[in-house]
Amino acid sequence: MSDTHDPSSQPAPVAQRAAALEAALAERGILPDGFVEDFTRHSEEQWVTRNGAQMVARAWTDDAFRARMLADGKSAAAELGFGMPEHHRHLVVLENTPDIHNLIVCTLCSCTAYTIIGAAPDWYKDLEYRARVVRESRTALREMGLDLPGSTEIRVWDTTADTRYMVLPVQPPATRGWPAEQLAGIVTQASMIGTERLDGAGRAAGA
Repeated sequence: MSDTHDPSSQPAPVAQRAAALEAALAERGILPDGFVEDFTRHSEEQWVTRNGAQMVARAWTDDAFRARMLADGKSAAAELGFGMPEHHRHLVVLENTPDIHNLIVCTLCSCTAYTIIGAAPDWYKDLEYRARVVRESRTALREMGLDLPGSTEIRVWDTTADTRYMVLPVQPPATRGWPAEQLAGIVTQASMIGTERLDGAGRAAGA
């Protein structure tokens, strides 16, 4: 066997492979003209963190909606006009408290409620994140900038085939009385995944 490295044996860049697949599908008439562009535009405009942020802001300002959201997140999302794929049968909303911190993960791949909280960030897909937040969640969160006290209970939730999760963060006390639109502007994707707390509790110095 030759020790000579053959560059041609290495996988092509992702973009190149995607373009080749798109061309092959289009050539066979499987991919309608403009499908990729339309799909990309739809996902960028509709599958955004802003959707979940609006749900959180509404929950902070409307106790009745908050109760409905905690009972059936998917129906609550629909109330605000946010849909979910048919196979996402359940959206479970996990309420943080001063003493309980929820954290979501997908140990098998990188599933999220993407139409609600946006597409999964790269770090969420990382194998190390997916493994460590289950085995040593407190340490992993600390290394990500969230240093929770030992008295805070951390609950880790693993996505399943038909169930998606989102975290309802604790509202920062200083924002009491703000209108929902302004509140939505402070809600981050990380806070709805559980790697950040908006109320500052447990936030590492300088983070």
